[in-house]
Amino acid sequence: MRFTHAHYYDTGRDDLRPVSYVQVKPDGYIIMSEHMATLRKRLEARNALVAVVGMGYVGLPLAVVLGKVGFRVTGVDTSSHKVSLIEAGKSDVQGVSEFEVAGLKAVGKLSATSDYAAVGEADVIVVSVPTPLNKTGDPDVSFIMHAFEEIRNRQRPGQLVILESTTYPGTTYELVLPKLESGGLKVGEDFYLAFSPERVDPGNPVYTITNTAKVVGGMTPACTEIASLFYQQFINEVVPVSSTQTAEMAKLLENTFRSVNIALVNEVALMCDRLGVDVWEVIDAAGTKPFGFMPFYPGPGLGGHCIPIDPHYLAWKLRTLNFHSRFIELAGEITRSMPAHVVSKVGDALNQFEKSIRGSNILVLGITYKPDVADIRESPALDIMVMLEAKGASVSYNDPFIPEISVDGLEMSSTDLTVELLGSTDCVVIATNHGEYDAEWIVEHSGCLVDTRNATKGISSEEGKVVKL
Repeated sequence: MRFTHAHYYDTGRDDLRPVSYVQVKPDGYIIMSEHMATLRKRLEARNALVAVVGMGYVGLPLAVVLGKVGFRVTGVDTSSHKVSLIEAGKSDVQGVSEFEVAGLKAVGKLSATSDYAAVGEADVIVVSVPTPLNKTGDPDVSFIMHAFEEIRNRQRPGQLVILESTTYPGTTYELVLPKLESGGLKVGEDFYLAFSPERVDPGNPVYTITNTAKVVGGMTPACTEIASLFYQQFINEVVPVSSTQTAEMAKLLENTFRSVNIALVNEVALMCDRLGVDVWEVIDAAGTKPFGFMPFYPGPGLGGHCIPIDPHYLAWKLRTLNFHSRFIELAGEITRSMPAHVVSKVGDALNQFEKSIRGSNILVLGITYKPDVADIRESPALDIMVMLEAKGASVSYNDPFIPEISVDGLEMSSTDLTVELLGSTDCVVIATNHGEYDAEWIVEHSGCLVDTRNATKGISSEEGKVVKL
Protein backbone atom coordinates (compact mmCIF):
# COMPACT_ATOMS: atom_id res chain seq x y z
CA MET A 1 0.00 0.00 0.00
CA ARG A 2 1.04 3.62 -0.48
CA PHE A 3 -0.04 7.11 0.46
CA THR A 4 -1.03 9.94 -1.86
CA HIS A 5 -0.96 13.69 -1.51
CA ALA A 6 -4.08 15.44 -0.22
CA HIS A 7 -7.28 14.75 -2.13
CA TYR A 8 -9.97 17.42 -2.27
CA TYR A 9 -13.63 16.76 -1.60
CA ASP A 10 -16.75 18.89 -2.10
CA THR A 11 -17.84 20.16 1.32
CA GLY A 12 -21.15 21.53 0.17
CA ARG A 13 -19.76 25.02 0.30
CA ASP A 14 -18.34 27.21 -2.43
CA ASP A 15 -14.78 26.20 -1.53
CA LEU A 16 -12.94 22.92 -1.72
CA ARG A 17 -10.74 21.89 1.21
CA PRO A 18 -8.40 18.99 1.93
CA VAL A 19 -10.29 16.57 4.15
CA SER A 20 -7.32 14.32 4.93
CA TYR A 21 -4.59 12.17 3.52
CA VAL A 22 -5.71 8.83 2.23
CA GLN A 23 -4.30 5.35 2.21
CA VAL A 24 -4.47 3.59 -1.15
CA LYS A 25 -5.53 -0.05 -0.89
CA PRO A 26 -6.60 -2.54 -3.58
CA ASP A 27 -10.25 -2.05 -2.68
CA GLY A 28 -10.17 1.73 -2.91
CA TYR A 29 -9.57 4.79 -0.76
CA ILE A 30 -9.88 4.96 3.02
CA ILE A 31 -10.07 8.46 4.40
CA MET A 32 -7.61 9.07 7.22
CA SER A 33 -7.92 11.36 10.21
CA GLU A 34 -7.83 15.15 9.93
CA HIS A 35 -4.98 15.00 12.49
CA MET A 36 -2.76 13.36 9.91
CA ALA A 37 -3.20 16.16 7.36
CA THR A 38 -2.40 18.79 9.95
CA LEU A 39 0.68 16.95 11.19
CA ARG A 40 1.93 16.33 7.65
CA LYS A 41 1.80 20.05 6.87
CA ARG A 42 3.79 20.90 9.97
CA LEU A 43 6.39 18.23 9.24
CA GLU A 44 6.79 19.25 5.61
CA ALA A 45 7.09 22.91 6.63
CA ARG A 46 9.48 21.86 9.41
CA ASN A 47 7.74 24.13 11.88
CA ALA A 48 6.57 21.30 14.14
CA LEU A 49 7.66 21.26 17.78
CA VAL A 50 9.64 18.12 18.64
CA ALA A 51 10.25 16.85 22.17
CA VAL A 52 13.22 14.49 22.53
CA VAL A 53 13.02 12.53 25.79
CA GLY A 54 16.50 11.49 26.92
CA MET A 55 19.41 13.74 26.01
CA GLY A 56 22.27 11.27 26.02
CA TYR A 57 24.48 10.02 23.20
CA VAL A 58 21.37 9.34 21.04
CA GLY A 59 19.01 12.14 22.03
CA LEU A 60 21.30 15.16 21.93
CA PRO A 61 22.75 14.48 18.45
CA LEU A 62 19.21 13.89 17.19
CA ALA A 63 18.01 17.16 18.73
CA VAL A 64 20.88 19.06 17.10
CA VAL A 65 20.19 17.61 13.64
CA LEU A 66 16.47 18.42 14.00
CA GLY A 67 17.26 21.98 15.01
CA LYS A 68 19.62 22.43 12.08
CA VAL A 69 16.91 21.56 9.53
CA GLY A 70 14.46 24.00 11.12
CA PHE A 71 12.43 22.13 13.74
CA ARG A 72 11.99 23.63 17.19
CA VAL A 73 13.27 21.07 19.69
CA THR A 74 12.82 20.70 23.42
CA GLY A 75 15.04 18.16 25.15
CA VAL A 76 13.53 16.49 28.19
CA ASP A 77 15.83 14.79 30.68
CA THR A 78 15.54 13.85 34.35
CA SER A 79 19.18 14.88 34.86
CA SER A 80 19.31 18.50 35.98
CA HIS A 81 23.01 18.47 35.11
CA LYS A 82 22.32 17.64 31.45
CA VAL A 83 19.56 20.23 31.27
CA SER A 84 21.82 22.91 32.77
CA LEU A 85 24.58 22.11 30.28
CA ILE A 86 22.29 22.43 27.27
CA GLU A 87 20.67 25.59 28.59
CA ALA A 88 24.19 27.02 28.99
CA GLY A 89 24.96 26.12 25.39
CA LYS A 90 27.31 23.29 26.30
CA SER A 91 27.55 19.61 25.33
CA ASP A 92 28.62 16.48 27.21
CA VAL A 93 28.24 14.20 24.16
CA GLN A 94 31.22 13.51 21.96
CA GLY A 95 30.59 14.58 18.38
CA VAL A 96 28.20 17.38 19.39
CA SER A 97 30.08 20.66 19.64
CA GLU A 98 29.26 23.46 22.03
CA PHE A 99 29.23 25.75 18.98
CA GLU A 100 26.27 23.77 17.60
CA VAL A 101 24.35 23.71 20.88
CA ALA A 102 24.96 27.37 21.65
CA GLY A 103 24.04 28.38 18.09
CA LEU A 104 20.73 26.51 18.13
CA LYS A 105 19.97 27.92 21.58
CA ALA A 106 20.60 31.44 20.33
CA VAL A 107 18.12 31.16 17.45
CA GLY A 108 15.43 29.48 19.55
CA LYS A 109 15.68 26.04 17.93
CA LEU A 110 16.87 24.11 21.01
CA SER A 111 15.98 24.19 24.69
CA ALA A 112 16.05 21.69 27.54
CA THR A 113 13.96 21.00 30.59
CA SER A 114 13.28 18.40 33.27
CA ASP A 115 9.56 19.18 33.11
CA TYR A 116 7.54 16.64 31.14
CA ALA A 117 4.94 19.33 30.46
CA ALA A 118 6.93 19.95 27.26
CA VAL A 119 5.67 16.68 25.73
CA GLY A 120 2.08 17.90 25.93
CA GLU A 121 2.95 20.85 23.70
CA ALA A 122 4.93 18.84 21.16
CA ASP A 123 3.73 17.63 17.77
CA VAL A 124 6.35 14.86 17.72
CA ILE A 125 7.75 13.02 20.74
CA VAL A 126 10.88 10.89 20.34
CA VAL A 127 11.89 8.68 23.29
CA SER A 128 15.56 7.71 23.53
CA VAL A 129 16.05 6.66 27.15
CA PRO A 130 18.44 3.95 28.44
CA THR A 131 17.48 0.28 28.36
CA PRO A 132 20.03 -1.55 30.54
CA LEU A 133 19.97 -5.07 31.91
CA ASN A 134 19.09 -5.56 35.56
CA LYS A 135 21.15 -7.58 38.03
CA THR A 136 19.58 -10.85 36.87
CA GLY A 137 20.42 -10.12 33.21
CA ASP A 138 16.80 -9.37 32.27
CA PRO A 139 15.77 -6.25 30.29
CA ASP A 140 15.11 -3.21 32.44
CA VAL A 141 12.38 -1.24 30.67
CA SER A 142 11.61 0.96 33.67
CA PHE A 143 13.03 4.06 31.96
CA ILE A 144 10.78 3.45 28.95
CA MET A 145 7.71 2.89 31.09
CA HIS A 146 8.36 5.97 33.21
CA ALA A 147 8.71 8.11 30.07
CA PHE A 148 5.48 6.82 28.55
CA GLU A 149 3.59 7.19 31.82
CA GLU A 150 4.53 10.87 31.77
CA ILE A 151 3.63 11.15 28.09
CA ARG A 152 0.24 9.46 28.59
CA ASN A 153 -0.60 11.95 31.34
CA ARG A 154 -0.06 14.85 28.91
CA GLN A 155 -1.04 13.26 25.61
CA ARG A 156 -3.25 15.12 23.17
CA PRO A 157 -4.77 14.22 19.77
CA GLY A 158 -2.64 14.64 16.67
CA GLN A 159 0.74 13.70 18.13
CA LEU A 160 3.36 11.38 16.63
CA VAL A 161 5.17 9.31 19.28
CA ILE A 162 8.32 7.34 18.39
CA LEU A 163 10.38 4.98 20.53
CA GLU A 164 14.06 4.78 19.54
CA SER A 165 15.44 2.97 22.61
CA THR A 166 16.71 -0.52 21.82
CA THR A 167 14.46 -3.14 23.36
CA TYR A 168 13.05 -6.62 22.85
CA PRO A 169 10.59 -7.42 20.02
CA GLY A 170 7.05 -6.68 21.15
CA THR A 171 7.80 -3.83 23.56
CA THR A 172 6.00 -1.15 21.56
CA TYR A 173 2.92 -3.31 20.97
CA GLU A 174 2.76 -5.03 24.36
CA LEU A 175 3.79 -2.23 26.74
CA VAL A 176 3.76 1.17 25.07
CA LEU A 177 0.54 0.95 23.06
CA PRO A 178 -1.71 -0.10 25.98
CA LYS A 179 -0.20 2.66 28.08
CA LEU A 180 -0.94 5.36 25.51
CA GLU A 181 -4.40 4.06 24.58
CA SER A 182 -5.45 3.84 28.24
CA GLY A 183 -6.20 7.56 28.11
CA GLY A 184 -8.95 7.01 25.54
CA LEU A 185 -7.14 7.98 22.34
CA LYS A 186 -7.01 5.55 19.41
CA VAL A 187 -3.73 4.73 17.65
CA GLY A 188 -3.70 5.49 13.91
CA GLU A 189 -6.61 7.88 14.29
CA ASP A 190 -6.07 10.17 17.28
CA PHE A 191 -2.30 9.69 17.60
CA TYR A 192 0.49 7.88 15.76
CA LEU A 193 2.97 5.42 17.27
CA ALA A 194 6.12 3.96 15.73
CA PHE A 195 9.40 2.28 16.61
CA SER A 196 12.59 3.37 14.85
CA PRO A 197 15.82 1.96 16.27
CA GLU A 198 18.70 4.35 16.81
CA ARG A 199 21.76 3.68 14.67
CA VAL A 200 24.30 5.93 16.33
CA ASP A 201 27.97 4.93 16.19
CA PRO A 202 29.81 7.28 18.59
CA GLY A 203 33.07 8.58 17.16
CA ASN A 204 32.29 7.49 13.58
CA PRO A 205 33.16 10.45 11.31
CA VAL A 206 31.76 8.79 8.16
CA TYR A 207 28.30 7.52 9.09
CA THR A 208 26.14 10.06 10.88
CA ILE A 209 22.44 10.36 11.63
CA THR A 210 21.69 11.92 8.26
CA ASN A 211 23.47 9.42 5.99
CA THR A 212 22.62 6.23 7.87
CA ALA A 213 19.44 4.54 6.62
CA LYS A 214 16.58 4.70 9.14
CA VAL A 215 14.26 1.73 9.71
CA VAL A 216 10.70 2.71 10.68
CA GLY A 217 7.88 0.45 11.80
CA GLY A 218 4.51 1.89 12.74
CA MET A 219 1.65 0.45 14.74
CA THR A 220 -0.63 1.01 11.72
CA PRO A 221 0.11 1.89 8.06
CA ALA A 222 -0.80 5.49 8.83
CA CYS A 223 1.67 5.50 11.73
CA THR A 224 4.43 4.16 9.48
CA GLU A 225 3.67 6.74 6.81
CA ILE A 226 3.70 9.78 9.10
CA ALA A 227 6.77 8.62 11.04
CA SER A 228 8.61 8.01 7.76
CA LEU A 229 7.70 11.51 6.62
CA PHE A 230 9.18 12.92 9.83
CA TYR A 231 12.51 11.16 9.32
CA GLN A 232 12.59 12.05 5.62
CA GLN A 233 12.99 15.69 6.64
CA PHE A 234 16.56 15.06 7.85
CA ILE A 235 17.65 11.53 6.87
CA ASN A 236 18.70 10.58 3.34
CA GLU A 237 17.13 7.11 3.27
CA VAL A 238 14.12 5.91 5.26
CA VAL A 239 13.21 2.21 5.21
CA PRO A 240 9.57 1.50 6.20
CA VAL A 241 8.83 -1.99 7.50
CA SER A 242 5.57 -3.77 8.18
CA SER A 243 5.40 -3.53 11.97
CA THR A 244 7.00 -2.25 15.15
CA GLN A 245 8.08 -5.83 15.95
CA THR A 246 9.99 -6.04 12.66
CA ALA A 247 11.81 -2.78 13.39
CA GLU A 248 12.63 -3.93 16.92
CA MET A 249 13.92 -7.28 15.65
CA ALA A 250 16.01 -5.64 12.91
CA LYS A 251 17.96 -3.66 15.51
CA LEU A 252 18.65 -6.76 17.58
CA LEU A 253 19.71 -8.71 14.49
CA GLU A 254 22.22 -6.00 13.56
CA ASN A 255 23.98 -6.15 16.91
CA THR A 256 23.56 -9.90 17.43
CA PHE A 257 25.23 -10.41 14.04
CA ARG A 258 28.24 -8.46 15.26
CA SER A 259 28.24 -10.12 18.67
CA VAL A 260 28.20 -13.64 17.23
CA ASN A 261 30.89 -12.93 14.63
CA ILE A 262 33.15 -11.23 17.17
CA ALA A 263 32.71 -14.23 19.45
CA LEU A 264 33.62 -16.51 16.55
CA VAL A 265 36.83 -14.66 15.80
CA ASN A 266 37.66 -14.54 19.52
CA GLU A 267 37.39 -18.31 19.63
CA VAL A 268 39.58 -18.50 16.53
CA ALA A 269 42.11 -16.35 18.42
CA LEU A 270 42.06 -18.87 21.27
CA MET A 271 42.58 -21.67 18.76
CA CYS A 272 45.49 -19.87 17.10
CA ASP A 273 47.04 -19.28 20.51
CA ARG A 274 47.07 -23.04 21.10
CA LEU A 275 48.38 -23.69 17.59
CA GLY A 276 51.10 -21.07 17.77
CA VAL A 277 49.67 -19.17 14.80
CA ASP A 278 49.28 -15.39 14.51
CA VAL A 279 45.50 -14.83 14.36
CA TRP A 280 45.93 -11.33 12.94
CA GLU A 281 47.89 -12.69 9.98
CA VAL A 282 45.24 -15.37 9.49
CA ILE A 283 42.47 -12.75 9.32
CA ASP A 284 44.44 -10.57 6.91
CA ALA A 285 45.02 -13.57 4.66
CA ALA A 286 41.36 -14.65 4.72
CA GLY A 287 40.32 -11.05 4.08
CA THR A 288 41.92 -11.10 0.65
CA LYS A 289 38.99 -13.20 -0.59
CA PRO A 290 36.70 -10.78 -2.42
CA PHE A 291 33.50 -12.70 -1.68
CA GLY A 292 32.00 -14.87 1.04
CA PHE A 293 34.15 -13.51 3.88
CA MET A 294 33.80 -10.46 6.12
CA PRO A 295 36.69 -9.75 8.49
CA PHE A 296 35.99 -9.36 12.19
CA TYR A 297 38.75 -8.86 14.74
CA PRO A 298 39.40 -10.32 18.20
CA GLY A 299 39.86 -8.24 21.30
CA PRO A 300 39.77 -8.24 25.09
CA GLY A 301 35.97 -8.45 25.16
CA LEU A 302 32.91 -6.44 24.13
CA GLY A 303 31.93 -3.06 25.49
CA GLY A 304 29.44 -0.28 24.95
CA HIS A 305 25.71 -0.17 25.51
CA CYS A 306 24.64 -2.12 22.44
CA ILE A 307 26.60 -5.18 21.37
CA PRO A 308 27.19 -6.78 24.80
CA ILE A 309 23.58 -6.13 25.86
CA ASP A 310 21.22 -6.27 22.88
CA PRO A 311 21.51 -10.03 22.22
CA HIS A 312 20.36 -10.60 25.82
CA TYR A 313 17.12 -8.78 25.03
CA LEU A 314 16.45 -11.22 22.22
CA ALA A 315 17.46 -14.27 24.26
CA TRP A 316 15.25 -13.15 27.17
CA LYS A 317 12.22 -12.65 24.93
CA LEU A 318 12.68 -16.06 23.33
CA ARG A 319 12.88 -17.75 26.74
CA THR A 320 9.39 -16.41 27.44
CA LEU A 321 8.32 -18.30 24.30
CA ASN A 322 10.04 -21.51 25.42
CA PHE A 323 12.83 -21.14 22.86
CA HIS A 324 16.45 -21.48 23.90
CA SER A 325 18.78 -19.29 21.80
CA ARG A 326 21.86 -21.50 22.09
CA PHE A 327 23.95 -19.69 19.49
CA ILE A 328 23.52 -16.27 21.10
CA GLU A 329 24.22 -17.51 24.60
CA LEU A 330 27.32 -19.43 23.50
CA ALA A 331 28.64 -16.28 21.82
CA GLY A 332 28.13 -14.37 25.06
CA GLU A 333 29.95 -17.06 27.02
CA ILE A 334 33.00 -16.88 24.72
CA THR A 335 33.08 -13.08 24.80
CA ARG A 336 32.84 -12.97 28.60
CA SER A 337 35.90 -15.25 28.81
CA MET A 338 38.18 -12.86 26.94
CA PRO A 339 39.22 -10.56 29.84
CA ALA A 340 40.40 -13.64 31.76
CA HIS A 341 42.33 -14.74 28.67
CA VAL A 342 44.05 -11.34 28.53
CA VAL A 343 45.03 -11.69 32.19
CA SER A 344 46.53 -15.10 31.43
CA LYS A 345 48.53 -13.53 28.58
CA VAL A 346 49.84 -10.94 31.03
CA GLY A 347 50.98 -13.81 33.25
CA ASP A 348 52.67 -15.48 30.27
CA ALA A 349 54.43 -12.24 29.31
CA LEU A 350 55.73 -11.64 32.83
CA ASN A 351 56.88 -15.24 33.17
CA GLN A 352 59.36 -14.67 30.35
CA PHE A 353 61.06 -12.11 32.59
CA GLU A 354 60.84 -14.35 35.68
CA LYS A 355 58.11 -12.20 37.23
CA SER A 356 54.62 -12.96 38.49
CA ILE A 357 51.45 -10.90 38.34
CA ARG A 358 51.49 -10.55 42.12
CA GLY A 359 53.68 -7.60 43.04
CA SER A 360 54.09 -6.36 39.46
CA ASN A 361 53.32 -2.83 38.29
CA ILE A 362 50.91 -3.11 35.37
CA LEU A 363 49.81 -0.20 33.19
CA VAL A 364 46.61 -0.45 31.15
CA LEU A 365 46.47 1.82 28.11
CA GLY A 366 42.96 2.79 27.02
CA ILE A 367 39.99 1.87 29.19
CA THR A 368 37.09 3.05 26.99
CA TYR A 369 35.13 0.38 25.14
CA LYS A 370 36.31 1.61 21.71
CA PRO A 371 39.00 3.96 20.41
CA ASP A 372 38.62 7.72 20.66
CA VAL A 373 35.32 7.84 22.56
CA ALA A 374 34.78 8.90 26.17
CA ASP A 375 32.61 5.93 27.13
CA ILE A 376 33.51 3.12 29.54
CA ARG A 377 30.14 1.35 29.61
CA GLU A 378 30.68 -2.42 29.73
CA SER A 379 34.35 -1.87 28.85
CA PRO A 380 36.37 -5.12 29.15
CA ALA A 381 39.38 -3.07 30.25
CA LEU A 382 37.68 -2.52 33.61
CA ASP A 383 37.24 -6.29 34.08
CA ILE A 384 40.90 -6.81 33.23
CA MET A 385 41.97 -4.23 35.80
CA VAL A 386 39.79 -5.76 38.51
CA MET A 387 41.15 -9.25 37.78
CA LEU A 388 44.76 -8.05 37.85
CA GLU A 389 44.18 -6.26 41.16
CA ALA A 390 42.63 -9.45 42.57
CA LYS A 391 45.80 -11.34 41.61
CA GLY A 392 47.95 -8.91 43.57
CA ALA A 393 49.14 -6.56 40.85
CA SER A 394 49.54 -2.82 41.32
CA VAL A 395 47.42 -1.46 38.45
CA SER A 396 47.43 2.01 36.90
CA TYR A 397 45.94 3.30 33.67
CA ASN A 398 46.22 6.01 31.07
CA ASP A 399 43.31 7.19 28.96
CA PRO A 400 43.15 10.67 27.41
CA PHE A 401 39.33 10.52 27.42
CA ILE A 402 38.74 9.31 30.99
CA PRO A 403 40.56 11.42 33.61
CA GLU A 404 39.27 9.35 36.54
CA ILE A 405 37.12 6.33 37.32
CA SER A 406 35.09 5.04 40.22
CA VAL A 407 33.68 1.68 39.18
CA ASP A 408 33.73 -1.93 40.38
CA GLY A 409 35.71 -0.98 43.46
CA LEU A 410 38.35 0.88 41.42
CA GLU A 411 39.10 4.47 42.40
CA MET A 412 41.79 5.76 40.05
CA SER A 413 42.97 8.73 38.04
CA SER A 414 44.61 8.56 34.64
CA THR A 415 48.38 8.83 34.92
CA ASP A 416 50.56 10.76 32.47
CA LEU A 417 52.10 8.58 29.79
CA THR A 418 55.83 9.26 30.01
CA VAL A 419 59.10 7.47 29.34
CA GLU A 420 59.63 7.27 33.09
CA LEU A 421 56.23 5.62 33.63
CA LEU A 422 56.81 3.03 30.91
CA GLY A 423 60.28 2.31 32.23
CA SER A 424 59.02 1.69 35.76
CA THR A 425 56.16 -0.60 34.63
CA ASP A 426 56.63 -4.37 34.60
CA CYS A 427 53.98 -4.92 31.93
CA VAL A 428 51.95 -2.62 29.65
CA VAL A 429 48.56 -3.79 28.36
CA ILE A 430 47.10 -2.08 25.29
CA ALA A 431 43.38 -2.61 25.93
CA THR A 432 42.09 0.17 23.65
CA ASN A 433 44.17 1.61 20.86
CA HIS A 434 43.39 5.33 20.92
CA GLY A 435 44.46 7.34 17.90
CA GLU A 436 46.91 9.46 19.86
CA TYR A 437 48.90 6.48 21.10
CA ASP A 438 52.25 6.08 19.35
CA ALA A 439 52.62 2.30 19.43
CA GLU A 440 56.22 2.34 18.22
CA TRP A 441 57.22 4.78 20.98
CA ILE A 442 55.34 2.72 23.58
CA VAL A 443 57.08 -0.50 22.48
CA GLU A 444 60.47 1.21 22.49
CA HIS A 445 60.19 2.37 26.09
CA SER A 446 58.32 -0.63 27.55
CA GLY A 447 60.00 -3.66 28.99
CA CYS A 448 57.06 -6.00 28.42
CA LEU A 449 53.81 -5.43 26.52
CA VAL A 450 50.56 -7.32 25.90
CA ASP A 451 48.80 -6.12 22.76
CA THR A 452 45.08 -7.01 22.59
CA ARG A 453 44.33 -4.85 19.51
CA ASN A 454 47.16 -5.57 17.05
CA ALA A 455 48.37 -2.01 17.65
CA THR A 456 51.97 -3.13 17.28
CA LYS A 457 51.51 -4.62 13.82
CA GLY A 458 54.69 -4.18 11.77
CA ILE A 459 56.72 -2.87 14.73
CA SER A 460 59.90 -4.82 15.39
CA SER A 461 61.01 -5.57 18.94
CA GLU A 462 63.26 -7.96 20.77
CA GLU A 463 61.85 -11.46 21.07
CA GLY A 464 59.41 -11.95 23.93
CA LYS A 465 58.91 -8.24 24.56
CA VAL A 466 55.51 -8.03 22.83
CA VAL A 467 52.84 -10.68 23.39
CA LYS A 468 49.75 -10.47 21.18
CA LEU A 469 46.26 -11.72 21.83
